Amino acid sequence: MRNRMVATGAATLCMALGLTACGGDGDSGDSKTIKLVAADYGDKASNASKVYWNQVKKEFEKANKGYTVDVQVINWNEIDKSVKNMIQAGDEPDLLQTGGYADKVADDLLYKADEVMSAKTRENLIPAFAEAGEVDGTQYGIPWVSSSRVMFYNKDVLKKAGVKSPPKTWDELVAAARKIKAKKAAETPYALPLGPEEAQGETMMWELGNGGGYTDADGKYTVDSAKNVETFEWLKTHLVKPGLTYANPASTDRKTAFADFAGGKVGMLNGHPSLVQMAKDGKVDYGVAPIPGKDGPLKSTLGVADWMMAFKDGGAEKEGVKKFLDFTYSKKMLAFDEMYNLMPVTQDALKSMRSNGRHKDLEPFFEVLPNARFYPLGDTSWDLVSAEIKKTGGKAVVDDPKQVLGDLQKKAESAAADAK
Repeated sequence: MRNRMVATGAATLCMALGLTACGGDGDSGDSKTIKLVAADYGDKASNASKVYWNQVKKEFEKANKGYTVDVQVINWNEIDKSVKNMIQAGDEPDLLQTGGYADKVADDLLYKADEVMSAKTRENLIPAFAEAGEVDGTQYGIPWVSSSRVMFYNKDVLKKAGVKSPPKTWDELVAAARKIKAKKAAETPYALPLGPEEAQGETMMWELGNGGGYTDADGKYTVDSAKNVETFEWLKTHLVKPGLTYANPASTDRKTAFADFAGGKVGMLNGHPSLVQMAKDGKVDYGVAPIPGKDGPLKSTLGVADWMMAFKDGGAEKEGVKKFLDFTYSKKMLAFDEMYNLMPVTQDALKSMRSNGRHKDLEPFFEVLPNARFYPLGDTSWDLVSAEIKKTGGKAVVDDPKQVLGDLQKKAESAAADAK
C-alpha cells in the first residue's frame, strides 16, 4: 500500500519492508541468517524504519539463539527496482515487504502464507486483509500495514453554509455542496481528485457507493458496467457541470485536494488517516463521517495495504523464517503501527490501539477497517489496469463516461488475457 495512505498511499508516509538473501533452494535452505529488505517509512533519522527493524533484530536474536537477522532498509522510491535486480541476480531476499505481491506469485517465487506462519499468527490477522493477500484462494501476501477511507468535512464551512449534519447520501452531498457554493463558504464545495496520483482510489470509492466496482464475483473486470457508467454520469451532471468541485478533476491530484482542505479551501472530500494531522496543522476544525453512497453511507469502504512476503529461494531455513514472522507479528506489530500512527493489520494491535486512549483520531478509521474492500490485488494484470485508470479514468467526468470506461474495459480485458 504504498498509500497512497499517507502513504495511500503514501501522502506523507511511505510503506515498504523486506529482506535480502542469498540465492538457494527454499526447501533446502539451511542458513541461520534471515535476510530482510525493508523500505523506509520514516521522514527523518529519528523515525527511520531501520530504528524499528534493528530493535526487532536485537530482540529476536536474543530470544532465538543461533539466528542472525540481516536488515537492509531501502528508500521506498528505490525498493522495487532494487528487489527486481536482486531477483534477476538470483539473490532473492528471505522476506520482503513492499506494495504488491501478485507478480511474484505469478513467477512462483513465494511461499504460501501457511508455510511460513503458524495457524495462531495467521488467525490474528484481520480477515479482510488476509483475504486480500490471496491468489486463487491461496494466501501469499501477508498484510503489514493498512489504510481505510472516510469522508472529511470542514465544520466551520458546513456551519456557515447552514448544513446541520454531514451528508449520508449522494443527494444530500449535492444539496450541501450547493449551499456551500451559494454562501461562498469555501472555494471548492467538494474536492474530487481524479488525477494520476490516485484516480483508481477515488474512482473505486464512488463506484462502491452505487454497488459497482472493478471486478465481479468471478474476478472478471467490470470497469464499464452499467452501475459504473451511471456513477460517472452522476458525478459529471451533479458535481462537475454545476461547478461544485474542481473544473477539471482529471488533472487534480489527491495531494492538491488534501492541501486545499488543510488550507480551509474545501468543504468536503474523501480521505485517509494522513489527512488528520494535515488538518490539525492547518488549524482546520474538521469532522469525519462514513462516505456517502447513492442511497446511504458505504458499508464497505476502500481498504489499502502494504505486504510482507517470503521467498522460496532465499538462503535461510524455512523454520527460521517462520520463527521470525511469528515473532514479529505477535510481539512487534503494535510498535510499528504506533511509531508511524498507521492502521494495524492484526486483531490484537487493533484492539490495543482502540482501547489505549492514544489514537482517538483514528477511531472512525478503525470502525470501517474490518469491512474494507480492496483492489483486485491478486490479479497480476491489476498494476497495468490501475496505471491506465490513473492516466485516463478521470476523463469520464468531463467526456462521455460510457466511452471512457469502455476503452478502459478493453485495456483491462487485454491485460488480463496477457497475464494468463
